[in-house]
Amino acid sequence: MSNYANTKDELDSLKERLPKWLEASKSLSTGGKVASYIPELSKAPQQALGIHIIDASGDSVSAGDCGLSFTMQSISKVFTLLLALMDNGEKAVFDKVGMEPTGDSFNSMLKLELVQPGIPFNPLINAGAIVISSLIAGSGPDEKAERTLQFFRSLSGNERLQFDLAVYQSESETADLNRSMAYFLKDNGVLEGNVHDVLDVYFRHCSVQAQCADLARMALVLAYDGTDPITGVNLVPRRYVQIAKTFMVTCGMYNASGEFAIEVGLPAKSGVSGGILTLVPGRYGIGLIGPALNPKGNSISGVHLLETLSKELDWSLF
Repeated sequence: MSNYANTKDELDSLKERLPKWLEASKSLSTGGKVASYIPELSKAPQQALGIHIIDASGDSVSAGDCGLSFTMQSISKVFTLLLALMDNGEKAVFDKVGMEPTGDSFNSMLKLELVQPGIPFNPLINAGAIVISSLIAGSGPDEKAERTLQFFRSLSGNERLQFDLAVYQSESETADLNRSMAYFLKDNGVLEGNVHDVLDVYFRHCSVQAQCADLARMALVLAYDGTDPITGVNLVPRRYVQIAKTFMVTCGMYNASGEFAIEVGLPAKSGVSGGILTLVPGRYGIGLIGPALNPKGNSISGVHLLETLSKELDWSLF
């Protein structure tokens, strides 16, 4: 039986089973908290939970609040990494950021001073993603942000993706810790360019507004090694997708990445808006939203739903 036939049968089965699993996971949202350190994010509905799953033929299944719009936040870091790799190549990127998980929270700057040579441990923590933002090609922050948005649009197949200006403004006004990191990195010779301009690009790509279907389509490109299987167009070199997916396994769920690898076993990236992008290699792209977060900053109900799906359908890579 072809892989397409396998996924079609599985999606047909999921249409029956997914709503029940989603409702069971949704009940956990009362134990989480919506992010409030970026004030605009605190407006998200705590009880919401939605998911969209798509295969290579474009067949899909959705459940719950999948029509809810939210900002990509840290999920965007996977794709700015890909863009920076395409603009600069591996050596230039990894001269500036490392390849290791930190074990610290995503916004910690502790090891920048303690561990030489003082570069961020990986591109998915805030310090690393700020450095990556500085490596995106363009004549200034407007061109860099626009190139990033166009890249996200091509990956999602959605030309209507836009920046959420209210979230961008809220993020920019409350980003003292990120500014501290950026100035430290600048002083340390890691960050090049104007700090204000680099952070402007960073805040903007975190504020790209999307829905579950957009994340799922972007994840599908990763699931098929950089080629959109629906259009047949290669969008990212396979090697760079391999790098990104490896970071997603080791660092994508903040300092709960090891636990997620054991319980779910799929490459994934979360954001503090409650979004999670994940994939089943060679089969599915998956986008999820659940704004109530656990103490590690991941969607509490979303992680539970992905655990259920992985165990019930034997999706773990391990």
